[in-house]
Amino acid sequence: MTEALTHLWQALLLAFGMFWEVGWSLVLGFAISAILQAVVSQQKMQAALGRDGFRETLIATLAGAASSSCSYASASVSRTLFKKGAALIPSIAFVLASTNLVVELGIVLFLLMGWQFTAGEWIGGVVLVVVMGLIVRATYPRRLVEEARRHPEAGGSGHDHGDMAEEGGSLWRKLARAETWVQVAHGFVMDWSMLWKDLALGFLIAGALAAFVPDGVWQALFVKGASPWIQVPANALLGPVVAMLSFVCSIGNVPMAAVLWGSGVSFGGVLAFLFADLIVLPLLDVYRRYYGWKMAAYIGAVFYASMVLSALVMDLAFNALGWLPRHHANVTAAMVHVSVNYTFWLNLVFGLIALALVILAKRNPMQMQHRHSCGHHAPGAEAPQAHAHHH
Repeated sequence: MTEALTHLWQALLLAFGMFWEVGWSLVLGFAISAILQAVVSQQKMQAALGRDGFRETLIATLAGAASSSCSYASASVSRTLFKKGAALIPSIAFVLASTNLVVELGIVLFLLMGWQFTAGEWIGGVVLVVVMGLIVRATYPRRLVEEARRHPEAGGSGHDHGDMAEEGGSLWRKLARAETWVQVAHGFVMDWSMLWKDLALGFLIAGALAAFVPDGVWQALFVKGASPWIQVPANALLGPVVAMLSFVCSIGNVPMAAVLWGSGVSFGGVLAFLFADLIVLPLLDVYRRYYGWKMAAYIGAVFYASMVLSALVMDLAFNALGWLPRHHANVTAAMVHVSVNYTFWLNLVFGLIALALVILAKRNPMQMQHRHSCGHHAPGAEAPQAHAHHH
């Protein structure tokens, strides 16, 4: 009984530790999503990212890397881009970049696992975007894309705030208006209210698996001691599957990755595991809510194939360059220590920003006239009725 309680306490500590590591980036991601909803009109989004070209994909990748957020928050931003008229490849490139080409993830990997994993994650993130683009071009599901744009998002009271961004005025003029920030606050609160249960469940599951499931169980899932021709592809195929069942958010999975690396899983297998924060089960359910189950299945399949192929490319390249790091021990203990470092101050600042947005939304209830004042569409433009938010 005492041992079970110890494990339970450890699970809760780990769940909190994972949330603590990524809390500020969640607020940042949802805030960026809400600002985009409020200031970027459907027309502007179609103009910047409306084609599946190299330029549009590059812009989306750079924007994703700059926004640096947790997988749930970046999925929310990507949904906003897509439903405002961005093409499919740039929309997915954004979400891949914002969860893999990020500074804080690179720092945590460097501190816990060595520079090779930081380089593998960042270079691999670029490879991921390229491979994903090739797969989507080869399999482009035109009908699914149109259905996904119009899909009414499940899970709420059914209020549709339409395209809340006004067409007129410059970006700075919009940001100077008080009404814009009221819209930002409402977008922020509605995104949180739609996803907080998925997030809480994800962190609790990850903590429980880390505390209750012995390392040997995960290690037994991977092929070890076989010929590299069998072990490397098998580990790359298994990495995302284990990830789907075992963790949450892009930084929360690093301790688990360190356990796998310490137990002899190949470099490519661990990278595939790290890439796979975008196909954890709660997040696949979020895609279903955003786009419908058919598009969610397509996105999941594209992500899985891209992650496996990219991990294989990185394993072969780092092996050829002699960059493969040495295996070393488990570092899960680091996640249960909350100290006054940069994460503490970032969480404090972004916690206050979140509180301010919640208070602003509460003090300014959303009025029906927003449908009229904010729903100006260009002549002939299709009203983005699918871009629904829910309380």
